[in-house]
Amino acid sequence: MTYRLPSRPDRRNHGACPPSAAARRQPRNLADPFDIRVGSIIQRAGVPVDKGQWGWSVGFDPASHRDLRASGTAKSFDAARAAFDVAWQWLLSKFTEADFRDYRRHRAFHQWKHQMWDAGLKLPTQVADGRSTCFCGAAIDVADVESHVYAAHMESA
Repeated sequence: MTYRLPSRPDRRNHGACPPSAAARRQPRNLADPFDIRVGSIIQRAGVPVDKGQWGWSVGFDPASHRDLRASGTAKSFDAARAAFDVAWQWLLSKFTEADFRDYRRHRAFHQWKHQMWDAGLKLPTQVADGRSTCFCGAAIDVADVESHVYAAHMESA
């Protein structure tokens, strides 16, 4: 499986006005192997002008818990992008399909949990008898909540 970085980052504000300081500090999604945000490059705020104005980081959980991550600073966006690219290629060779699967499962469960709360529903772990009803209408309990989330809601995550 091959993952590619886009040739240029998403550039907003193509017009004459430069982006605001707040907009420049917003993380920019640079690499998206199918559906996983693996890193960002941002213009750093409050940094002396003689220091690296751009910060970059690459990696994602749970792989980053195994120290599979990298970050740094650079004086220009192009230099930060080049360092990011090198780090991503190095890290990509160390990631496994299980790392990507685990990330997707974690994301699906987190999104499901927030959809439950947004619907005013309690998780099975939040009620005394350990049973609840999913926002999709299915009866769930502590023992089968994960399998339900992955089977019924993983594609929508």
